[in-house]
Amino acid sequence: MDNLSLFVVVLLAGIVLVAVGISVARLLSPTSVNFQKGEPYECGLPTHGTSWMQFRVGYYLYAILFLMFDVETIFLFPWSTVVRDLGLAGLVNILIFVVILGLGLAYAWKKGVLKWT
Repeated sequence: MDNLSLFVVVLLAGIVLVAVGISVARLLSPTSVNFQKGEPYECGLPTHGTSWMQFRVGYYLYAILFLMFDVETIFLFPWSTVVRDLGLAGLVNILIFVVILGLGLAYAWKKGVLKWT
């Protein structure tokens, strides 16, 4: 059996298994029609106004900074597992990395991005 045939067999098997799983779940799951199921859920409280409301740009910047520093912090974990193998060069590189992160945080702080009001 060549690679193309094997690919087609696996692809068809995957499609059939997913279709069977969805069909069985749809047939066996209990269903009830309720008006409240179609309503948007907002912490158990009824929604007020429209869903399209404008937020200050500061909230977006705060979220982007959080994600940026969160992802950057993830890079420290692999480094910590091999820090002894990297030696002094690895330590210097990670110190430069942390200094750049600190400078970015200081810049955001100075610009007032971290203020909620």
